[in-house]
Amino acid sequence: MTEEVIQRARIFIVDDEPTNLKLMHKMLAGQGYSQTILIQDPRDVLERYREERPDLILLDINMPHLDGYQVMDQLKALGDPLLPPIVMLTAQYGRENLLRALAAGARDFIGKPFDRTELLMRVRNLLEAQLAHRMVHDQKAVLEDMVRLRTEDLNRTRLQVVRRLSRAAEYRDNETGLHIVRMSQYSALLAKSIGWSLADCELMLHASPMHDIGKIGIPDPILLKPGKFEPHEWEIMKTHAGIGADILEGDDSDLLYMARAIALSHHEKWDGSGYPEGLCGTTIPQAARIVAVADVFDALTSARPYKQPWPVDAATTFIADHAGSHFDPEVVAHFQRRLPEILAIRERNLEPE
Repeated sequence: MTEEVIQRARIFIVDDEPTNLKLMHKMLAGQGYSQTILIQDPRDVLERYREERPDLILLDINMPHLDGYQVMDQLKALGDPLLPPIVMLTAQYGRENLLRALAAGARDFIGKPFDRTELLMRVRNLLEAQLAHRMVHDQKAVLEDMVRLRTEDLNRTRLQVVRRLSRAAEYRDNETGLHIVRMSQYSALLAKSIGWSLADCELMLHASPMHDIGKIGIPDPILLKPGKFEPHEWEIMKTHAGIGADILEGDDSDLLYMARAIALSHHEKWDGSGYPEGLCGTTIPQAARIVAVADVFDALTSARPYKQPWPVDAATTFIADHAGSHFDPEVVAHFQRRLPEILAIRERNLEPE
């Protein structure tokens, strides 16, 4: 740390006696300190502190209006992680006064009348420690900011990979990108209604589009078949849930962890009659239970090459009728409660004519 940096440090001198202020200013200026700020009224300390953020405070104890202890209480109440060291100035000697000053937050204690050499040495030592602490704090802040930016960059990259995987699945199926947009927004809305945090709702928005990623592994003659599957074809089609889970396996991010759970379990049913594992009730991950409702509703109300869209009333009746068998009754209740918002999402993202 250079001498110039130390001498540019900002020092508050707080004392109700003008003579003491002038004396300390003269001592410090003679040593090269160029930013000493003299405060005679202790009631001005807080405002000046907010404006100028000192590196050291020399504070008298006995003053009118506010004593040194009260000034320290005000400063401590700010919660500043870089509160500068405070040196108490007093003519009151004795162990009790010393302990009270240190307990109140003072870093050091200088008795009046001042010994010039002692004052300057204590000021120098405390400034060096404070400025070094500030330098470490600033470096830590820079590193934390770099880590934050890098993390945001990695998350953006993950999202790009996720979106491209979802698009790849769409190209192999008869579904459109707007189906993915609608069902993911339905899913995030239902998660919010159930009480998920904003962060988890955001994860749902980005994880749910990968629910059918496993269809990449289904042969075209089966995947693109316009009619009803034969029993052996249906067994092959059902493997897309496990294939999707395998594709998303191995990443420890919250996003892909949720995406894997959804891909594997969104065809499970509340009564245990679903696939691939025959899970039932709350053993099915809640994210998958939410996506099941959102996905089926949008599939029913969407046109496909092999079917006409169901009317909204018929689709909502189907969802309600299958609460407790296919669907989680709690999710269905929130679906019904949020139906106007779900229909607004659908209206905003209708397929082009």
